[in-house]
Amino acid sequence: MTAMPVEKKINGHEPRYDPRALAEAEAIRTRAAAEAEAKRIEAQGKAEADKILAAEKAEKERIANERAAMRLEKERADHAAHLAKKEAEAAKARAEKEKAEQAAADEAAREAQQLAEQERSERYWKWGARAIYAVGLLIAAPVQFLDFWDPRRKFLIAAPALLEGFALVLACGAAWAVAHRRDVMPYRIGIMLGAAIAATINLRGGMTNPAIGFNAGLIGALASLGGPIVLMAYEHGIAQKADGIPSWRERRAAEKAEEEAAGAKEKARAEKKAAEVKAAVEKAEQQLRAEEDQKRKDDDRRANHQKVWDVADAMRSARGSQYVTEQIWADAWYRVTGSKIVGITPEIEELTQAAAFKMKAVAEAPIKGEFSLVESHRPARAKRDPDAPDGRRNNGGTPPRRVPGDAPTPHPIARTQARLERTTEQKD
Repeated sequence: MTAMPVEKKINGHEPRYDPRALAEAEAIRTRAAAEAEAKRIEAQGKAEADKILAAEKAEKERIANERAAMRLEKERADHAAHLAKKEAEAAKARAEKEKAEQAAADEAAREAQQLAEQERSERYWKWGARAIYAVGLLIAAPVQFLDFWDPRRKFLIAAPALLEGFALVLACGAAWAVAHRRDVMPYRIGIMLGAAIAATINLRGGMTNPAIGFNAGLIGALASLGGPIVLMAYEHGIAQKADGIPSWRERRAAEKAEEEAAGAKEKARAEKKAAEVKAAVEKAEQQLRAEEDQKRKDDDRRANHQKVWDVADAMRSARGSQYVTEQIWADAWYRVTGSKIVGITPEIEELTQAAAFKMKAVAEAPIKGEFSLVESHRPARAKRDPDAPDGRRNNGGTPPRRVPGDAPTPHPIARTQARLERTTEQKD
């Protein structure tokens, strides 16, 4: 407030204003204006901050919603891909199962067809052999009947039955031996002996008996031999099948498979040997390169770090190592220089500490110049017009006295900045 005179004149003199009251009033007005401006700025800042926070919150919510939507979309896509993958795997499994079933069915049909073909061929072979034996018996028996016929010895008419029956009974015995997994060789020997005897008698009868003739005797001899031989061949095949003896084709296939397996094994052995030789050559080359590299390291360390090398070589010898390893070199470097980092000497560490201290001082130094924040809280003073009258003449030329509270209190940041500047100036 400004102190106003009550009257125009007091005791005939012009009234005089109290400078202190004027200064207090001006300070109160300035402080009130500054507080009002500060509150306005604060309110405006809060409003702007609330507006910014609201915008940021809305933006965060929008981003969160977008992320949630994207996550949901991704989960849906992943689920669809998972279902598609499952369906593809199920279709593949069904196709493989159907393929396996079809292959099994084809294999079963092929085996059934092969078995039927084997049974058919065996049936033909069986009845064919028996038919040949019967035909041979029909041809050989009359020749023998004619040869053995003697009106004075009619009992010899039974000799052909004995000779041919002998071979027939032994053939049946051979079949029994095959069925019961017994030795069939004695029966075969007996069959051949009986057949040979019958053939000899038929051939002799054809040569000596004109009623028979040579041709009939020869055919009878062949019939006596052919029927038992064919029947014995049939029984031989049945015996081999029952005993599990492979045929010539099966043996040939097995031999070929063994040859291929042996060839593959030999090839694998040769490849393994070649790989071992190659690995040995590579290992030797690596060893040679390692030795050359170790020699280069040793020569370089011996030439540039003699003291450390002497300690490292002593440690190597004491530890029984062939070379100065990296661990031995690190231990020797620490023993000589005191640094656990290989390559760092006390001189280098000193330079590093000095550079780090300088960088820290520069980084923590206060800001000077136009970017300083010391007086940023104070409004800029308006420049006074040089031609303006001196306002101090209104109060008799006496400037107003400054009292505490005339100027606003400096901001804490400004006080900290001023303290840092004073500290820096004192250090300098």
